[in-house]
Amino acid sequence: MTDDAKKFEDCLASIRQELVVQAWRVLSICEEAFDAFFEGNTSAAAEVVKRDDEVDTVDVEIEKRAVELLVDAARVASEVPVEQIREVLVIVKVNNELERIADLAVDIAERVESRVGIDVPETFRVVANSVLGIVRDTCSALEKKDATIAKLILRSEDTVREFKNSLLREAENNIASGSMSVDCGFMLHEIASRCETISDHATNVAEQILYAVTGTIVRHLATGWVEIPSQD
Repeated sequence: MTDDAKKFEDCLASIRQELVVQAWRVLSICEEAFDAFFEGNTSAAAEVVKRDDEVDTVDVEIEKRAVELLVDAARVASEVPVEQIREVLVIVKVNNELERIADLAVDIAERVESRVGIDVPETFRVVANSVLGIVRDTCSALEKKDATIAKLILRSEDTVREFKNSLLREAENNIASGSMSVDCGFMLHEIASRCETISDHATNVAEQILYAVTGTIVRHLATGWVEIPSQD
């Protein structure tokens, strides 16, 4: 291995480790955001909002380092293995997905003030826990480069969507019967939508993990997930 190749490999490993740390950081923010929401804890919610600045800073740094890595490789005409180029591209994409998940968690935290005084059905905590489980599995799959876990994440997406739709139908029925206020129903719809979107972004990360590890491209069709072998 040449000095340039070794330098590229070491830098790639460093950026990747920074991405893994970012993933676990985002999970922690999601956990704190949901706890603050269900407890109606405005001070905890404010701390979640503050933590978003760190995510944004690291997000920019990771993308900057990834671009510089490719520029340096091109400058010295270094022959970089295709799997390493693939991993750099995956890092940039996953980095973006993680930043969006953090933004959604902050959005949930910012709704805590409007949630105070409103009784939130405990079933919505179940949805939140399901989503947190998916994000947690995503962090593990990313850290371990585990394609098996990534495939499990893909199969979880539809379950979250079905669960969300079921709970929203229940909320609509409760509003119609007068046992739930319209304000509560609207707020729960917003939170459920954020949960589903977080799950979608986690699924996108799982797709990228599969691509990085196996070179396989996955697409979600009406019949389910389809794996498309890479032409690398």
